[in-house]
Amino acid sequence: MRVKFAKKGDALIVKIEGELDHHVAESIKSVIDDEYKKKSCKNLIFDFKNVNFMDSSGIGVIIGRYKKIKENNGKVAIVNANKQLHKIIEVSGLLRIIKCYNDIEEALKEI
Repeated sequence: MRVKFAKKGDALIVKIEGELDHHVAESIKSVIDDEYKKKSCKNLIFDFKNVNFMDSSGIGVIIGRYKKIKENNGKVAIVNANKQLHKIIEVSGLLRIIKCYNDIEEALKEI
């Protein structure tokens, strides 16, 4: 599991590579939270282009960041989710609060 960050405008882009499961969930949460504070961003975009597996712990990571971002009046978006991840996101009910986009540019325009 690797995490890379980029900042575009007022959005922090979190590029996750590998598996987002219970083995890495806690460390991912703290790394994202630290970077979000350090970069003074308002919005957060999860880029799942290189995520090949996610379980309920990954959903927890997303929901937890959503709550923190919402406290700052920001928005959270998900981009580049493959069919399997999109199905997990859909079944979990996340699509009611977080939108999925095809790419980062589309998400940046919308949020």
